[in-house]
Amino acid sequence: MTTRELDDAAHMRALAHPTRLRIVGLLRTGGPQTAAMLGDEIDEAPGTISYHCRRLAEAGFIEPAPELGADRRERWWRATDDRTSWALADTFDDPERMLAATALGQTVAQAYAAEYERFLVQAPALGRDWVTASTSSDEVLRLTPDELAALGVELRTVLDRWVPVSDAHAPGDGSERIMAVTQSYRLVGR
Repeated sequence: MTTRELDDAAHMRALAHPTRLRIVGLLRTGGPQTAAMLGDEIDEAPGTISYHCRRLAEAGFIEPAPELGADRRERWWRATDDRTSWALADTFDDPERMLAATALGQTVAQAYAAEYERFLVQAPALGRDWVTASTSSDEVLRLTPDELAALGVELRTVLDRWVPVSDAHAPGDGSERIMAVTQSYRLVGR
């Protein structure tokens, strides 16, 4: 699994656009696709998707996959990495990077919220087993910064243990794509 570590403000801004973030996600989870295929999924015109794909390619998030095209007019794209990460704390000394990282974080937070909302709306159609197996909880703890960092490492370690299980599955074997989101941060204003 490859992770792209972001530290460039321009690249953060490129990914902070909701449509671009969605394109990268779809290419990571669904494999290479054309602008038309992505447009059907996102409900955007292929020309708009092509524009966003070019911007993402310029920033190195995706790349052309010409070997998949039947002719020159059919342009396929693929993700260059499996995931992206950035450290908000590393941007404190650079206001431009701080703004870009914050904007990207807000776009990601909105995407997570929209994904969970889609789950809630579709829950009746997913069936009791999938809904029962799903989790959503929160816990307010009182921790030091070092303890919060240790909690984050532990949560990441748990998710990493499940990657090989996920990789062993294939469509049709009873598995489905799931979203696992972990967040732990200091509460503000309380």
